[in-house]
Amino acid sequence: MPSCAQNIPDKDSLHKDSGMDLNLFQCRSCGLVQLDCAPVPYYRDVIRAGGGTKTMTDLRKAQYAHFIDKCHLAGKRILEVGCGQGEFLEMLRGFNVYGFGIENNQALVDLATRKGLSVYRDFAGDVGHALQGAPYDAFMQFNFIEHQPDPNGMVRCIRENLVPTGVGLVTAPSFEYIRNDCVYEVMRDHLAYYSERTLSFLFEKNGFDVIERGIVNKDTVYVIVRRQECLTHDTFRTNYEQVRNDLNLFVDKMTAFGRRLSFWGASHQCFTAASFLTSPEKVESIVDSAEFKQGKFSPASHIPIVAPEKFYASPSDALLILAPGYTDEIAAMVASRTTAVRLFALRSDRIEELN
Repeated sequence: MPSCAQNIPDKDSLHKDSGMDLNLFQCRSCGLVQLDCAPVPYYRDVIRAGGGTKTMTDLRKAQYAHFIDKCHLAGKRILEVGCGQGEFLEMLRGFNVYGFGIENNQALVDLATRKGLSVYRDFAGDVGHALQGAPYDAFMQFNFIEHQPDPNGMVRCIRENLVPTGVGLVTAPSFEYIRNDCVYEVMRDHLAYYSERTLSFLFEKNGFDVIERGIVNKDTVYVIVRRQECLTHDTFRTNYEQVRNDLNLFVDKMTAFGRRLSFWGASHQCFTAASFLTSPEKVESIVDSAEFKQGKFSPASHIPIVAPEKFYASPSDALLILAPGYTDEIAAMVASRTTAVRLFALRSDRIEELN
């Protein structure tokens, strides 16, 4: 194969040019097909020869219309990552959006700015790198990701420079088309050969949800992605505080005036809930039918674990069932042995009385 698709030799450099063997490999985990060679020296730069053709213009404008409508991008800021001299950015004119571009090649940046386009010299390659003008509402990238030796780093960098609800449109040459119809599309410049599935996986594992994927123009795969929303601890904190407060109030109320309280179910749920107690010594015991747990103590709260027969021999005034999935069975079993115990259960984040 040729050692590169650009840097075409002229007559004076022809004697230095030679072909090279390319080895294709497939990842056994994700299925991505890829080369094992070093990238070409110009992998950060974009050169396009067919950007201004009618075929490409019609295709891009149709993609823009669909992307902008689907993702509600009217009036939003869209960044093209690896925009060359702005051929595709120019096609964005006429749509109700603000187009920006980044390009590593300064000569191409200069050409783009002379066209009146908002293009900066930059490269989305490193996690933590702040792109000029960020954060953006959306990004586009056309047949550039397959050149990159660190596609994960590029995708993470892009994600970090989007608003929390940011979206993107990405294309790459279709591996299925190359494999079945066009083996001469294999070249050293393209280090990775993406299918719909592997291109989707690249973005999913780096913090995006894929909201649409498919094939365009027979030979190109595309994905439309949305940045995954980061979880916060707020719901965990709210749930923890509610369960802790309710549980402590319940224990104080049930054990007032010398009344006795036990829990049923020496499970991890019970152990964790018991650790929320400010006065775990108020709980007389945890009842469990598993013999290997009996005679031991709950971790952290140190409440003794006893056999059901010991509990029935001297039942508590109240029993809180902490065995999700078995609550109704346990309640029926206890009710069949004694009617002197008030039965309660912790269901999700609420304590309910059962009898």
